[in-house]
Amino acid sequence: MAPATGPVRAVWTDYGGVLTPPVAETLEPFCARLGVPSATLLAAMRQVARDCGAGDDVMAPLDTPLLTQETWERRMEEVLATHSGIHVDLSDYPARWFADRAVNQPWLDTLHRLRRRGVFVGLLSNMPPAWDRHWRLAVPPEGLFDAVVLSYESGCRKPEQEIFRRAAERAGVPGEQCVLVDDLAVNCAGAAQAGWHAVLFTDAADVTARVEALITAGAASTGPAVVAPGGRP
Repeated sequence: MAPATGPVRAVWTDYGGVLTPPVAETLEPFCARLGVPSATLLAAMRQVARDCGAGDDVMAPLDTPLLTQETWERRMEEVLATHSGIHVDLSDYPARWFADRAVNQPWLDTLHRLRRRGVFVGLLSNMPPAWDRHWRLAVPPEGLFDAVVLSYESGCRKPEQEIFRRAAERAGVPGEQCVLVDDLAVNCAGAAQAGWHAVLFTDAADVTARVEALITAGAASTGPAVVAPGGRP
């Protein structure tokens, strides 16, 4: 892990749980509309992931992808019926997941403001291919992102080191001058391992202050910072 050598010049944001409300908040009303308890849906997702050799990483079958969206939906329906006795139609899952999903406008405002100041702003997300058009409708990338790096296009995903290497290359700066803003600690740890800075997302105001500090003050000489909630870079 290379030591940090200067201020952050590229800000990479995650999508779900950062540019949107926390996934847990979205999941409950979504499952209520489906008529499936959230714990039951997540258990089925884990089973499908395990069957694909992805362990308990519930989104891995879709993110790279290991399965097409339609195949995943069918397998989910089968698992729910077999293990929970719940018969549900999961077709067109992406459109239903994104329906009426809010965006995190304060964080979007921060990203627009940073980009106007000349800071590189990118989207770095584990994203299924069938979800691509839906997130673009919710958060149009034009005029917001200088680059978009998605797992399904890259064939690798956070927290794997390769996707961070590719993102830094797209930004045209060393990894130690990149910061990842993500709602998952495992992805922040992966960024730090790649020599990046990382800020665990909590709320827009707090994270904006921490990212601004990394941009204006530069990084600590001891190496890339993983900035936890309430902490300082």
